[in-house]
Amino acid sequence: MSLVSVRNLRKAFGDHVVLHEVNLDVAEGSVTVLIGPSGSGKTTLLRCLNGLSHPQAGIVTVDDVTVDFAARPGRDQLAALRARSGMVFQAHHLFPHRTALENITEGPIHVQKEPAAQARERGRALLEQVGLADKADAFPSELSGGQQQRVGIARALALRPRLILFDEPTSALDPETVGDVLVVMRDLAKQGWTMVVVTHEIRFAEQVADHVAFLDGGVIVEEGPPAQVLAAPVEPRTREFLKRVLDPLADDRHGQER
Repeated sequence: MSLVSVRNLRKAFGDHVVLHEVNLDVAEGSVTVLIGPSGSGKTTLLRCLNGLSHPQAGIVTVDDVTVDFAARPGRDQLAALRARSGMVFQAHHLFPHRTALENITEGPIHVQKEPAAQARERGRALLEQVGLADKADAFPSELSGGQQQRVGIARALALRPRLILFDEPTSALDPETVGDVLVVMRDLAKQGWTMVVVTHEIRFAEQVADHVAFLDGGVIVEEGPPAQVLAAPVEPRTREFLKRVLDPLADDRHGQER
């Protein structure tokens, strides 16, 4: 059963079309990974799923909310769409003047009107879940990049979303901390969270994804299970991209051999 359905999504910035009639389905409880070169439309597609980016045309359904962007949806409709998902950003976007726990409880208390004591109790449990039980009172400046990102994941979970969106969650991290974040994401997948992940971590996609979509030039060139898309891609453009990502010096070595 699909939790997310995207139909004929078109997004342009001026004369530059970023998404061309994109269609995508995300099964409930699955992990979908979006891969592709920079500028291929991955992040724009992700942001359209929760209304942070407004396409000119197309229909997005998340859970029980359907938005037809060609009909110019109102604020309430977009708020309902946004409420169905939690977003984990590339650059953390934590409030610098609030502690880790306060960052996590901000949304539940002030947006969802959850009692403060209950929100703080859940917040501490979420910090423990992401391996940061001892960092509740730490400010973002006192945390490493990987720790900040794990707080960001806990913040997204605190809103009890139906869907979690990850926008290149490890790209700004020190290599030594990337694994800590990926382990948390893998554990969430095991718990049955529905996730859509934009990433260049091909090994993560191989090990955790149920579905992989390769985008290039604003279209989904190829999609399917990781064993097909990543191990035996059909499309030449997919093969070329994976070759460059997995072995970036291959062309240089080939040139030297000649």
